[in-house]
Amino acid sequence: MERILRFDDVSVTRGKKKILHHINWQVNQNENWAILGLNGAGKTTMLKMIHGDLWPTTGRLEVLGGVFGHTNIPELKTKIGWVSNALQDQLHTGDLVDFIVLSGKFASIGIYQEFSQADLDEARQILIEMGGEKLLGKKYAVLSQGERQLVLIARAMMAHPQLLILDEPCNGLDLFAREELLTRVAQIAKMPNRPALLLVSHYTEELLPCFNHVLLLRQGHVFVLENGKWF
Repeated sequence: MERILRFDDVSVTRGKKKILHHINWQVNQNENWAILGLNGAGKTTMLKMIHGDLWPTTGRLEVLGGVFGHTNIPELKTKIGWVSNALQDQLHTGDLVDFIVLSGKFASIGIYQEFSQADLDEARQILIEMGGEKLLGKKYAVLSQGERQLVLIARAMMAHPQLLILDEPCNGLDLFAREELLTRVAQIAKMPNRPALLLVSHYTEELLPCFNHVLLLRQGHVFVLENGKWF
């Protein structure tokens, strides 16, 4: 079974504060994990490490076959889809939705590389498949919060990622927008050659049946590590 990521005795310290304590965790291909914990539990720190934005203080971290300290991080990031409210703050809100989705191909904010009409057509098709046909040609700035999250999911899928990270994707959404977004996540989980999914949430009602593994964090410690069907 192919390994997606592995934490071996990973700890993170910032100043005098230890944020993560001796984390041991492995995600394999075809596994979907939910990461639960209160604010300050260490969830964001863990995600930043997986995405290559933060390095362990001690321990060994392997993501998609690359061991930190011995792998090309920018190249690694092109294999990881990322959906987060924090990403919205970095996007150019005056850009058309079509090009924001396309930027996922390059794991960039904005597009600075050459692209083909086929690339742009693919971006538009992915957005349509994610239920965003009516958003084509619109500026990101005019979209609702739910529509923006759908665009971010389409952007993440544009890279054909091996790993898709969903960082509290339902945060700030009303009931109907939340159900629409979760429908799209369930759709991705059924795709052939789908990515492994990591969902961070505070709420168990957001955990779809496809999330069959659960990690609970509390004050930087793994409190529960549940393998197998949780529902």
